[in-house]
Amino acid sequence: MESVLSHEIKIRSFQILASIATGLLLRLVLGLDPVWWLAWLAPVPLLLLAFRFDEANARWIVALAAIIGISSNFHYYRVVMPLAAAIAVVAVQAWLWVFVVLASRRLVDRHKAWWVAFVYPVLWVAVDTLMAAFLPDGNWASLAYSQSDVLPVLQIASLFGVGGVLFLIALIPSTLAVAISQGGKLRNGWIAYATAILLLFGSIGYGVARLRRPVDGKETIFGLIAVDDAIGLKASAGYSSNILKEYDRGVVSLAGRGAQVIVLPEKVAMLTPILAQRWQQHLGEMAGRNHVWLEAGVGIEDGKSRVNLAWLFTNEGALAASYQKHHMAPPERRDQYSSGSDYAVHKIDGQTYGLAVCKDMHFAALGRAYGKLQACVMLVPAWDFAYLDAWLEARTTVARGVENGYSVVRSSREGLLTVSDAYGRVLAERKSGAMPGSLLLAKMKIGDRVPTLYTHIGDLFGWICVMVSGAFLLMDRRGSVVAGQISED
Repeated sequence: MESVLSHEIKIRSFQILASIATGLLLRLVLGLDPVWWLAWLAPVPLLLLAFRFDEANARWIVALAAIIGISSNFHYYRVVMPLAAAIAVVAVQAWLWVFVVLASRRLVDRHKAWWVAFVYPVLWVAVDTLMAAFLPDGNWASLAYSQSDVLPVLQIASLFGVGGVLFLIALIPSTLAVAISQGGKLRNGWIAYATAILLLFGSIGYGVARLRRPVDGKETIFGLIAVDDAIGLKASAGYSSNILKEYDRGVVSLAGRGAQVIVLPEKVAMLTPILAQRWQQHLGEMAGRNHVWLEAGVGIEDGKSRVNLAWLFTNEGALAASYQKHHMAPPERRDQYSSGSDYAVHKIDGQTYGLAVCKDMHFAALGRAYGKLQACVMLVPAWDFAYLDAWLEARTTVARGVENGYSVVRSSREGLLTVSDAYGRVLAERKSGAMPGSLLLAKMKIGDRVPTLYTHIGDLFGWICVMVSGAFLLMDRRGSVVAGQISED
């Protein structure tokens, strides 16, 4: 009896320690600044634990590991949302891990055929696609974005979007876990292993070849300015004037160094309609006086509604475009900002430039819309959350550029000033700062938009995974019913 009890204690201790260790690995992958190579390996021990133990044990093991991993972002969630909402987000994300891993476990256990290695990646791409389509924050923090600095892998996004990237980085750990746990018991397992190897090396080969393409176009000099200090509706005239003067100095400095297009951040100031008219006039004069194209983000509140705008001024000082932000961050949704629906493009030196604001670039549908409008550069004022999400937000925007073949110029308060080309190469980057702020000057060749398959087909691959997942889940359901009937008999 003591021996049996001792054995059970050892097993439970192993489960707990293994779950905690796996959760700590996931923290390095699911955080806001992920370790890219761990994304290919961290799910392996989690899947192996799920495959080894019965479903009841696998459920709590996966849940504990997922909660430990996802909790790496809990402080960030508390910054952008109330406590109850932050707890709910962690719980839902943990449930998704349990759902995907346990569904994969059941199908692997019941069928033991080569195709079960594809269940885990297909389910994750399906979840990612549905989140992107229906959630107000889209597929924010998708594991695919962990590969944004791994340029050969990121090029897959030009074919199938970030869903293609996610499929690959989920396929490899799934195949490894199936191979280790099933070994010779997997029917025609060589098909799964060979396919995974071919997809991995084929994707990397495609990415390397794509990155070798020559970049043609007219060399253009971009300037970015970001002052972290905020100008609210109740800011004093002196306080507001000091910050505006820093932006003015930045424009003069960058223009003097050759900048042709200058981008300021999101919500440089929150303004009343009357003040907005004065700011618009002033910014137009600055653009005309310094002969630069100038984009600036502002918020306007008239006592009834709030809007988040990006203004683009010509190098002669005229207002060329006014774009209203489409997708609101959680604090903006709480404050009931109204959303825009129109796109804004304008010709600069014969090339098409598009306008978006911060969170808009989290959404592949909006990024693709600008690809269809033949934008070759996106100008993006932004405002991140106290540097916590600086890398992730910048790289999510970079991924939109790869998907649709355009360059991105993103100027963020409390974040990064980033210039990237159509292949995701970050050509220049600098951290923003408080008064007197940060300046960045970058040269980039601007030619026509680089055509991509993704701009034509969109999330077709993701929706195929949704349909295949439906078939997998139906098989899982039928298998559960049959198992239940056998148990009853």
